[in-house]
Amino acid sequence: MNKKINVIDLFAGPGGLGEGFSSFKHNGKTPFDIKMSVEMDAAAHKTLTLRSFYRKFREKEIPEEYYNYLRNPELGTNYLQEHNPSEWSEALKETLEGPKELGTDDDKLIFERLNDIKKDNTNPFLVIGGPPCQAYSVMGRIKNNSIKGYDAKSDHRHFLYREYLKVLDVIEPEVFVMENVKGILTAKVDEERVFPLILDDLKCPRKALGKKKGKKYHIFSLSHEPVNFDKEGNPIYLNDQEFVIKSEKYGIPQKRHRVILLGIRTDISGNPIPDVLKETEAITVKKAIEDLPRLRSSVSRRPDDGDLWLSTVKKQGFELTSILKSHGINDVASSVESVANKLSLPQKKTGNKHFISYKSTKLSVVPEDLSSFYYDKKLVGVLNHFARSHMSSDLQRYLFCACFANVNWRRTIPSPSKKDFPEELAPNHKSWETGKFADRFRVQFKHKPSSTITSHINRDGHYFIHYDPTQCRSLSVREAARLQTFPDNYFFEGNQTQQFVQVGNAVPPYLARKIALIVFNIIDENL
Repeated sequence: MNKKINVIDLFAGPGGLGEGFSSFKHNGKTPFDIKMSVEMDAAAHKTLTLRSFYRKFREKEIPEEYYNYLRNPELGTNYLQEHNPSEWSEALKETLEGPKELGTDDDKLIFERLNDIKKDNTNPFLVIGGPPCQAYSVMGRIKNNSIKGYDAKSDHRHFLYREYLKVLDVIEPEVFVMENVKGILTAKVDEERVFPLILDDLKCPRKALGKKKGKKYHIFSLSHEPVNFDKEGNPIYLNDQEFVIKSEKYGIPQKRHRVILLGIRTDISGNPIPDVLKETEAITVKKAIEDLPRLRSSVSRRPDDGDLWLSTVKKQGFELTSILKSHGINDVASSVESVANKLSLPQKKTGNKHFISYKSTKLSVVPEDLSSFYYDKKLVGVLNHFARSHMSSDLQRYLFCACFANVNWRRTIPSPSKKDFPEELAPNHKSWETGKFADRFRVQFKHKPSSTITSHINRDGHYFIHYDPTQCRSLSVREAARLQTFPDNYFFEGNQTQQFVQVGNAVPPYLARKIALIVFNIIDENL
């Protein structure tokens, strides 16, 4: 197919879905052309715009100015604008010149631009994205239920998918891809499940918006083939769980389970039944991040000092050894003691929030396709790779957890839960005593895919402890990005918190690229 496929990316975040589609190649060309990306968060928008600039060179040489900026972001984006004005202007146009939010006064600009893109454009269209998920997620619902007087009917987040419907109504794409958290399957309003309503609305967006009948869609799973079809040709599945994508089954080093819906317009020639994603070998945490530079944290409320970190961790290690022996936990005690005796400063210090000069090498322990997806030989360094500060007491807990996981690797969940903690290590948190967060400390075990990288990684590193006890820290932004399968040359703008939130909210780009193959085949074979 020689035609470009126009892409509209909604609720884009830092661009995970868009990266997967825009990086997909067929016969050396990139058929998916992102025409608009809509994102409301300022830091994510800045990341999105920078990546849009990068995409302008995807079928030619990436300019050295891009890499200069990655190594020295203090240059500011004016530097990129001065050296590549047309490409920077195109990137800004794609991302609407600034953060924009659907369902607000920004709609006027958004829909004017959509109509301009649609006008006289004969190329096929694809709409991608997913409404913000706080109202659907398990954690979001727990928080909502604790709010006095909370009323789901008045929570606009339940109905942001209607903004998605409005875009479908205007663009009438041949295909759409909609992503959301698994919690959407069980979310209710007035005791009525939301998910069946969403499926019905997506089958005919215009009708759902109270207008005359418009284009219709069949909604497919990407992980399961339908068991049958109804009289209108709509696919039938055994249950709603079959719309869930378990990313670890498809070459993503992370147990991320998300609902992803594939909508295909019913008037497409041949009324195609799409392929499903092909399962592949599991990729472990260690395989995904082991080549990154070793880091150490700093000690909270103390000046950053390597010798202080070393003496603190050694002291905590020997104290921990005595505690564990007194409780008869001798195998973990021996592991901790061995680490404390051999401990030395990691190769790198706490790291830089922007760039560490480092001669990276292609990952040979993951499949070649994924290794190539990560690797950029021109980068000659690592972006967004830095360790947070940790309290001295948490350094001791992290040391315990990492050693415990390495000793108990045969367990289904190697990380220790509350019952495995000696009382001397118990944190001073009410939730610990209630047992509601018995797994408050979680090691991302090296021989398994990680747990879900979520946006609250920015607030709580306890759930994301590095498997290597000699580093004694939580994961860095870059490590989280690797587990999300972002390419190494993908730079996250903003401060530490904003970077973590962007990574945690994204769709794994490598998974999105696999979905892009399915979408491309649908359009290529039927248009």
